[in-house]
Amino acid sequence: MSGKDRLPIFPSRGAQMLMKARLAGAQKGHGLLKKKADALQMRFRLILGKIIETKTLMGDVMKEAAFSLAEAKFTSGDINQVVLQNVTKAQIKIRTKKDNVAGVTLPVFESYQDGSDTYELAGLARGGQQLAKLNKNYQSAVKLLVELASLQTSFVTLDEVIKITNRRVNAIEHVIIPRIDRTLAYIISELDELEREEFYRLKKIQDKKREARIKADAKKAEWCSRASMCASRPISWMRAMTTCCSKYYLGCVNFQQYYC
Repeated sequence: MSGKDRLPIFPSRGAQMLMKARLAGAQKGHGLLKKKADALQMRFRLILGKIIETKTLMGDVMKEAAFSLAEAKFTSGDINQVVLQNVTKAQIKIRTKKDNVAGVTLPVFESYQDGSDTYELAGLARGGQQLAKLNKNYQSAVKLLVELASLQTSFVTLDEVIKITNRRVNAIEHVIIPRIDRTLAYIISELDELEREEFYRLKKIQDKKREARIKADAKKAEWCSRASMCASRPISWMRAMTTCCSKYYLGCVNFQQYYC
């Protein structure tokens, strides 16, 4: 396993626990991001359906508004001067709200009428009904345009967020989690190897102690057999053997203290 396929970490029990915690966190984050992506996809499809419906309705509304403008011009003549004389400030304004979808803030635009209608008395001389109809149709058209702008803005925002979320989900699923798994497998294999080495070392130490004990017992038996033979020898010979046995005994004691 190359170093690029796993995280650079020293194999130990603490590192193993750390990798397990990171793996659990990555899996939990992957699940949460997956749920977030699903929620955003549902809202994305809902907005897409509303955009198609609004655009279809927009064609009929704009057609009706254009036809009303032609009727008003036919009955009232040139209405540009009437409109310009009554213009003081914008009557239809836009307010902005925010909608939260799975942690994503979406702007919502709404149109509202500020103040009274200054064109209410326009066209009293002639064509008043056509002007009122024209005003109503274009207000509906503006309302639909604002709604369409809000939907398209939310559509673009959601599209970008969904792409980012999907990239994160794929990165966690195909890069981060496999790398943590490989790191965890490396740590486990190294720890198993260390345990085998430690077991082999302890076994070799026990074998060496056993061999040393066998040799010591053999020497002890040999000296004891020699000591038993000293009973039939002169006293000077017995003193020499006693001295040698005492030295051997001290050597055995030192050996046991050192190795045992």
